[in-house]
Amino acid sequence: MKDGTAEFDYIVVGAGSAGCVLASRLSEDSDVRVLLLEAGPGNFDPLLRVPLMAGAMFRGRRYNWSYVTEPVPGLNGRRVAWARGKVLGGSSAINGMVYSRGLPSDFDDWAQSGLAGWSFDDVLPYFRRSEDFGGVTNERHAAGGPLPVTRRERPSSPLFDAYVEAGRQAGHPVTDDFNGPRPEGFGLFHFNIRDGRRVSSADAFLRDARSRPNLTVWTRAHATRVLFEGNRAVGVRVRRSGRPREVRAGREIVLSGGVVNSPQLLMLSGIGAAGHLRDHGIDVVADRPQVGRNLQDHVLVRVQHAATEPITLARLNRVDRAVFTVVRAMLFGTGPGSGFPLEAGAFLKSDPALDLPDLQSHFAPALSTGQPRRNPFAVSTATAEGHGFTANICPMRPFSRGEIRLADAHPLSPPAIQPGYLSHPDDMERLKRGVALLRDVFAQPAFDPFRGRELSPGEDVRRDADVEAWIRRTADTMFHPVGTCRMGADAAAVVDGELRVRGVEGLRVADASVFPSLTSSNTHAPSVMVAEKAADLVRGLSAGRSDGGGRKRAAEAGILGVAVKRSTQPG
Repeated sequence: MKDGTAEFDYIVVGAGSAGCVLASRLSEDSDVRVLLLEAGPGNFDPLLRVPLMAGAMFRGRRYNWSYVTEPVPGLNGRRVAWARGKVLGGSSAINGMVYSRGLPSDFDDWAQSGLAGWSFDDVLPYFRRSEDFGGVTNERHAAGGPLPVTRRERPSSPLFDAYVEAGRQAGHPVTDDFNGPRPEGFGLFHFNIRDGRRVSSADAFLRDARSRPNLTVWTRAHATRVLFEGNRAVGVRVRRSGRPREVRAGREIVLSGGVVNSPQLLMLSGIGAAGHLRDHGIDVVADRPQVGRNLQDHVLVRVQHAATEPITLARLNRVDRAVFTVVRAMLFGTGPGSGFPLEAGAFLKSDPALDLPDLQSHFAPALSTGQPRRNPFAVSTATAEGHGFTANICPMRPFSRGEIRLADAHPLSPPAIQPGYLSHPDDMERLKRGVALLRDVFAQPAFDPFRGRELSPGEDVRRDADVEAWIRRTADTMFHPVGTCRMGADAAAVVDGELRVRGVEGLRVADASVFPSLTSSNTHAPSVMVAEKAADLVRGLSAGRSDGGGRKRAAEAGILGVAVKRSTQPG
């Protein structure tokens, strides 16, 4: 390490959904110095806080890594655009803001695989710690945390009411809380929105924390390599505003770059499949073949109808109305720009015999064409001209797996992303059943006042083979990738149950890449949970017993009734 290198106790690489949480919590201990690195810019742009602008932020390049996958065999060789946030706050600064934890069984499955401390009962305190659930405190929710969890008092469009009522008419349950004990059926989502404005992880966790003298935040600082002395991680090489430098960590380094950047940085640093690293001229620090493997994502299709009433987002397509909507939301946090148009959704069973729902749907009062248009309120792709409504559907726990590999050894090159969508036949079968379920919902009386002709798949797409062909032509990502630095009790897993990278010391990963399996939900909320738990693991605190401020180390307090496992990494 060079003389004059900046030194900190902890370095957190990536200021996204998880990294902002982790840096904030670690810096609550005033006797440690924490550095948070973010490759993108600061989050000063007021448009980032306008909820209805999320689609435009996802499509734009200013705050986005703008990844594109390799050709996907299951999608007829199509490439898929993968938006990932490149800004303070990461993807939480540009996503759809839906707050959905997943099913309790998701986490119980993790624990049953051998990951002690990761059952739903174990992680619930970490969900509760971060949230401010509309001022409500009960056994599942908490008030007073930094992250608001809210929803509109009334849906912004009668189409949302129609969607939920149509679900009831089709025989499905209706739920008041998708984060409740059994989130099955139709209902309204909660969002990370406060007073009509987006609240990203950076907004929630860094706004006050950045005034702490022991927390340093560097933006436009791209980590290019973790530095080792022997097999211990001791620093990070960074390009900051185009200039290289090195920083040292006296205690630990935690990667929170997300499902793409965390495995890429591990491989660039010599941790990965030895043969793959040598192919790119990278010296091997630890042969970990699972780095970049186990990639999972929610793959969706959209069922769309024309609307017979002019009550959809298309009414905002005129430039004057669009500008007024954005300015009103920026200044006052009111109007249609103050919410995101996926207010309603559903968790459904593809087969009534199933114990738990295995499909997720989001509903929007807008059309999505998949083709670029000049509309600032695009939902994932682009809002089409003309009035209509859309419901997407995806298998929540896909069987298909993909991987991320290095395209080359240049740290600024994007990696090769192969999501492997629909490589397992069960995913296709569940998508086809999901399309049939949505068609049944849209046929219910609740939609009679609004329903025009079916635009997608189209009224002529009915045969099983035709529906499958349409799915392969149109399926898209829901932007929920996980799993590329898999956590597991088995020796092959990239990280152990305390998020430590196997084969080295002083290095952990804390983000959605550690998920062993994809949660039955959007992935922001569980990513925040992982970061909350990671903070306790790094600091040596017991599960859920820390209060988020002025906390003592369990080893020093001696009153928590549990043994504190130190961060000694097995070889």
